[in-house]
Amino acid sequence: MNAPATPAPPSTRRALVTGGSGGIGAAICNALARAGMQVIVHANSRLDQAQVLAAQLRDQGHDAEAVAFDLRDAAATSAALARLLEQGPVQVLVNNAGVHDDAVFPGMREAQWERVMDVSVNGFFRVTQPLMLPMIRTRWGRVITITSVAAITGNRGQVNYAAAKGALHSATKSLALEVASRGITVNAVAPGIIATPMSEGAFDAAAIARLVPAQRAGTPEEVADLVAFLASDQAGYITGQVISINGGMA
Repeated sequence: MNAPATPAPPSTRRALVTGGSGGIGAAICNALARAGMQVIVHANSRLDQAQVLAAQLRDQGHDAEAVAFDLRDAAATSAALARLLEQGPVQVLVNNAGVHDDAVFPGMREAQWERVMDVSVNGFFRVTQPLMLPMIRTRWGRVITITSVAAITGNRGQVNYAAAKGALHSATKSLALEVASRGITVNAVAPGIIATPMSEGAFDAAAIARLVPAQRAGTPEEVADLVAFLASDQAGYITGQVISINGGMA
């Protein structure tokens, strides 16, 4: 039986969080920084927000930097990742970036379908694939993709979003099989209703009470704590899983 490779200490691990300047993304960046990782805060176009968060983390004594690139732009994404890899491998990747563009399916425009798929599914490929070989060479890594309860239960008006997140569940399970022997785990985290600016306009207190057995929305910090655990050494035997965090939603 092969013993697991001795992992590098957390202080030498670089973590990239796509969509890191948003509500859940920022909480994840904070949690990984507290775990001692070097955090790369990604933004799509709002580099100033990512820079503010990175500066806040540095003020707290953490190692953090900001980067911006559009996941829909293959060339820009490739160039940005090449620059990051010049400084060494990224061993923790959190695919958190995603977009909504909701409409009931009979009235959905092709552009709405393509936009959501491009950011979530093609974006997953454009970021994850270039980072894999450098990660494999270190014999330790974590790939964690933020999906949604919509991919499990479905949701009216979100056929595109649910399809994109469901595709990421399948990608997670397949990639986990490919890299498990290299000390790399690959998991998905599927949040339910989380208290962020995006969800506040969609779910009032009555809707949350009706939909969520726990009778409340989750917090970004609760999602971040789960991600930080999956990114830790203690989670080395958890891979290929879709882990729901939704207050008991079926």
